[in-house]
Amino acid sequence: MAVFNHPSYDAHEQVVFCRDEESGLKAIIAVHNTHLGPAFGGCRMWNYHSDDEALTDVLRLSKGMTYKNALAGLAMGGGKAVIIADPAHMPDRAALFRAFGRFVNKLGGSYYSAEDVGTSPADIKIASEETPFVAGLEGKSGDPSPFTALGTYLGIKAAVKHKLGRDSLQGLKVAVQGIGHVGYHLCRHLHEDGAELILTDIHPQSLAQVASEFNAITVAPQAIYSQDVDVYAPCALGATLNDTTLPLLKAAIVAGCANNQLAEARHGEQLKQMGVLYAPDYVINAGGIINVSFETDYDMAKATAKVEQIYQTLLTIFREADAQNRPTAEIADEMARKIINGQKR
Repeated sequence: MAVFNHPSYDAHEQVVFCRDEESGLKAIIAVHNTHLGPAFGGCRMWNYHSDDEALTDVLRLSKGMTYKNALAGLAMGGGKAVIIADPAHMPDRAALFRAFGRFVNKLGGSYYSAEDVGTSPADIKIASEETPFVAGLEGKSGDPSPFTALGTYLGIKAAVKHKLGRDSLQGLKVAVQGIGHVGYHLCRHLHEDGAELILTDIHPQSLAQVASEFNAITVAPQAIYSQDVDVYAPCALGATLNDTTLPLLKAAIVAGCANNQLAEARHGEQLKQMGVLYAPDYVINAGGIINVSFETDYDMAKATAKVEQIYQTLLTIFREADAQNRPTAEIADEMARKIINGQKR
């Protein structure tokens, strides 16, 4: 399994393979860039089909965190961790996360971890027994999901303002793909703003419950792309914008909280050619890490005010993309790189 020649390797500073026989831990920690400060990024647990799939994910996610933290104006670099396991079948979850905490601790503060897909604040609390280099703990900044959802909701409003010239979501149709921790809170915001929701998820029971709460329509997972909606909000795993799905899209806007939504960079250009406004994923979903950045001397009002800046950041990106006739993802990447390179230590 190549690393330096891997297609997703982008001058990552550290890639650490972690194995603990006693707990069964198999994990990869990737530190992409620490020019702005220590690398921050969550720990994802997923039942990857192969080690190479896990490596691809952690390399892409950690790079995304570098760009996310830069454009959010945070003194943080980018990192990520993935644990190769099935979250639903863990014989000794506590032992696994204590082992993970020990590996994080060996990095000496170059990487701070937090919860992500397949993990929870409770898991990170267990890891904190072995290392101080974690964030998002209960009693401090806590669960970042509601803040990620708030930022995503405000990002959707920014996209609607720019593309449709509307300040309200009243009567607009939004297709939400994934109603997990963040997706649920996003649905609540959208419902309260008058949006009509079309939902899908791989967990039918949870889907039915959320649909009932928000008076939403449900569709099969593969049917979500072709819905006749104003906004498609990908809120599950990444790479849902690809050669197969893009021809199916009817939405005028793509804006959701999933990471790595574009399967390849060229799909951002394809969206532009289709006339679809794309909200770059690491900009719109930065609310959670912004909240975590206030972990010391936590102040919810200040964290919320910082999250609300996502709206204006996206408007700036949209306007600049129009002015230069370029994809929004390219503009966001360029802005992030200027910040990172300008602060290189």
